[in-house]
Amino acid sequence: MNGQFITFEGGEGAGKTSILHSLNKKLSDLGFDVLATREPGGIEIAEKIRKIILDPENTEMEKRTEALLFAAARRQHLIQKVLPALKAGKIVLCDRFIDSSLAYQGHAQGLGIDEVFTINQFAIKDCMPDLTLFFDIEPKKGLERISANKDRERNRLDMEKVYFHEQVYDGYQILADRFPDRIHTINADQTIEQVEKAVLNYIISFLQKK
Repeated sequence: MNGQFITFEGGEGAGKTSILHSLNKKLSDLGFDVLATREPGGIEIAEKIRKIILDPENTEMEKRTEALLFAAARRQHLIQKVLPALKAGKIVLCDRFIDSSLAYQGHAQGLGIDEVFTINQFAIKDCMPDLTLFFDIEPKKGLERISANKDRERNRLDMEKVYFHEQVYDGYQILADRFPDRIHTINADQTIEQVEKAVLNYIISFLQKK
């Protein structure tokens, strides 16, 4: 593949989604061929699965069911949107990918990081991100941001207690230690302008080395 696959990861309220959309425009203005997308979602089938997964009324959803639905949405999104873009030489910026499943379902929900990774290997084969940016902010501060943002999408995960989000955070720390060559940590406990500048500079430096 000629393109570069860059994923944005982090807990609730980390600011990654806002930064991704901002950088999509900035990188495009700099002459890069960029495609911005998200998980779960990005295409019609995966967006429908997203609604099922995140519907606040689906409180009876079992953990393994949830993990499998995420993997199914990921597979369809990958085949239909991400891989064609990479083959066309685009820089794909994706809001969440496999690390979200590993941190949320694997660690926080106790299914096991390795077990969830196995499920997702079936879905993605060997297509791992070239670079993953982990937006690092303490869970309580991230949740405070969510409470202050009335326009943000509310979903089933927002109903989880603080302890769950702390476990998600711990999961990301484990992943950052396990994949140091791929995962780069961004200090997200700054102003959005500061975070945006740090991310833009790092991505440009990363792309220039390719």
